[in-house]
Amino acid sequence: MSTLSLALRDSSTMLRRNLLHARRYPSLTLNLLLTPIMLLLLFVYVFGDTMSAGIGGGTPDRSAYIAYLVPGLLLMTIGSTTIGTAVSVSNDMSEGIIARFRTMAIHRGSVIVGHVVGSVLQSVVSVVLVGAVAVAIGFRSTGATPLEWLAALALLVLFATALTWIAVGMGLVSPNAEAASNNATPLILLPLLSSAFVPLDAMPDWFRPVAEYQPFTPAIETLRGLLLGTPIGVNGWIATAWCVGLTVLGYLWATAKFNSTSRF
Repeated sequence: MSTLSLALRDSSTMLRRNLLHARRYPSLTLNLLLTPIMLLLLFVYVFGDTMSAGIGGGTPDRSAYIAYLVPGLLLMTIGSTTIGTAVSVSNDMSEGIIARFRTMAIHRGSVIVGHVVGSVLQSVVSVVLVGAVAVAIGFRSTGATPLEWLAALALLVLFATALTWIAVGMGLVSPNAEAASNNATPLILLPLLSSAFVPLDAMPDWFRPVAEYQPFTPAIETLRGLLLGTPIGVNGWIATAWCVGLTVLGYLWATAKFNSTSRF
């Protein structure tokens, strides 16, 4: 069997293993998924009129604010889901399963590839669930073409891949699951400091660079433009650059750390 065939076979096996873990222990995924859903309901039904009046020049329009809010929360959902990946990787490294894998004739990289692919699939499912809740409470995409929907899906998958590789690295450097969860917390905090809830021009001047020069804001503005027809400008290129850069960085970091701590 060729090296590529061996890698694909073992990676698919590790993927099935991680998906079975997620199915048998759904509480972590559900807990992380509840955060963006609760924020969605909170900002729509508690703050919706006030926030929409502030954005719309004094006229409350909850439906308009739902449309503004949802793209940011979809990306926040990805950040929440990848925290579970960091915890899962840390558990693997601390519970002895890697030592058992060393005794088996499996491809070395398949362990973390299985985590990455499984996490991306879970992120997509989580985004679909949050999107379904958003549609149920009134979100509507205005005039998005099939090509724009496809581009939006591609952006979500690319963003999930980038954050997942970073989360895998965080899990590998964490001594236990609690530390992994704490280390990955910025993945859910950064959306709160982005344009997910209010526009950049509504923020104080001293805070605006924090929101503008981070990966979530250009990705949110790109997704918002694809789904709602708002201007994207250079945000699409910036979001793509962030995704590619974080993917490469996370891959190099995770593989280097995994290879240094796990000798097959």
